[in-house]
Amino acid sequence: MYWTVSVSMDSKHYLLCKLYAVFGRRHGRVIAADNALGFGGQFQVEAILPVPESFHLARELRTQTSGLATPQLVFSHWEVIEQDPFWVPSTEEEYLHFGEKGDSVNRAKKYIDAVRHRKGLPVDSQLVTHAEKQRTLSKKK
Repeated sequence: MYWTVSVSMDSKHYLLCKLYAVFGRRHGRVIAADNALGFGGQFQVEAILPVPESFHLARELRTQTSGLATPQLVFSHWEVIEQDPFWVPSTEEEYLHFGEKGDSVNRAKKYIDAVRHRKGLPVDSQLVTHAEKQRTLSKKK
């Protein structure tokens, strides 16, 4: 379970594609994009975004829109993640489709690992991935 925020902002009509791209990259959903004033191409955009994905959202939106869109974030509701964080492929079909490790990113596992890392609890990740490459064999004379 994770909590979500409601994002509201005003933007020009030619920036809507960039806003949609930012929300899509961050696993958000645009609920409404209404013409705010009826003229001038000003739109009011409403979206729902998971809180772990909302960090540095304002910076990215200002970068993508050249400072023309500033979000307002308000707590919206709790939402259940439909993925199993500890899922591994078990059938022949799943091995063929996902590979041995299930290489697609599991958002539930990613959120759990982020919280465990932040609290200083053990995480299922390797500290050193290629120890041989990090070792220096040359001797300085």
